[in-house]
Amino acid sequence: MKEKGRKVIATNRKARHNYTILDVYEAGIALVGTEVKSLREGKASLVDAFATVDDGEVWLRSLHIPEYTQGTWTNHSPRRTRKLLLHKREIEHLVGKTREGNQTLVPLSMYFSDGKVKVELALAKGKQDYDKRQDLARRTAEREVTRELGRRVKGMR
Repeated sequence: MKEKGRKVIATNRKARHNYTILDVYEAGIALVGTEVKSLREGKASLVDAFATVDDGEVWLRSLHIPEYTQGTWTNHSPRRTRKLLLHKREIEHLVGKTREGNQTLVPLSMYFSDGKVKVELALAKGKQDYDKRQDLARRTAEREVTRELGRRVKGMR
């Protein structure tokens, strides 16, 4: 029986803090059997992961999928390079953007979609420290405004 819907395996929470997200792509990923079994247990880490475009193919590097506990000698290497599956025109677009300058490919999340493992890949631009501080200040101000409006609606002030 096939699974329906979307089940999130792992997210890269720091990516939106460290990068400005310009464009988002959904890519399939080429995995071996024990990797899928390990992912079904909900074990993966996108912390240091990034993607590169080499010879017209997109590769996901430094993605950590721990070895499957019941695996034998057929177990996979936890940090091996994995191929991402995208359409050719999407790859050509990514090649142009990454060669253009200071833009990178960062995985945002990894999930099961109808039984298949997908990676949400973002074309991103690195943020400077002052950009991060401005975003933090803006979010704090918005939070205060909504909190104050909620108090006024409830009649507390």
